[in-house]
Amino acid sequence: MKLYHSPASPYVRKVMVSALHLGLAEGIERIAASPSPVKPDPVLSAQNPLGKLPAAVLSDGTLLVGSRTICEYLAAQGSDPTWLPAPGPARWAVLELHDLGDGILDAALVARYETFVRPEAFRWADWVSGQMLKIDTALARLDSMTDRLQGQLNLGNVTVGCALGYLDFRFAHHDWRTANPRLAAWWADFDQIPVMAQTRPA
Repeated sequence: MKLYHSPASPYVRKVMVSALHLGLAEGIERIAASPSPVKPDPVLSAQNPLGKLPAAVLSDGTLLVGSRTICEYLAAQGSDPTWLPAPGPARWAVLELHDLGDGILDAALVARYETFVRPEAFRWADWVSGQMLKIDTALARLDSMTDRLQGQLNLGNVTVGCALGYLDFRFAHHDWRTANPRLAAWWADFDQIPVMAQTRPA
């Protein structure tokens, strides 16, 4: 599998943690790409017409776009049935965590683009505030369910971890820990797990 990636992308990180945990990382050829909302990466766009990361191309030429799809593919190749359980209550519980983590990432990326990519004269403060509110309400929900984050690694708690890591990486000024002490305590330990430490953004 060829994986178009950037080490700073939290969505790529989710894929790489999945691959490492499932013992599939050695079979992935990583190809660097650096797209932005206003400047496509020609190497990436030649394979993925959407120009977004992550994207994977399988040996038969099949294109997988988006981290959840790529992670589902990896889960199907791996031997850990708890990483992404079969349809049923356990799967929905993992996907609830996954979707909360991904939602935090989606809002954070929008806020990042607004404050870093958009020219200053055209930035909309209320838009950024709205995205940060989504992040804070999702964090509060996760703080109330930290018992669900405990235990064996799965796509849900790893996605939440990637979201918190991205906040620390790009929004270090945003003090989310004070309002969410249980989540902060969980993250302090989870961030030290080898597959998380190995994939920290750079």
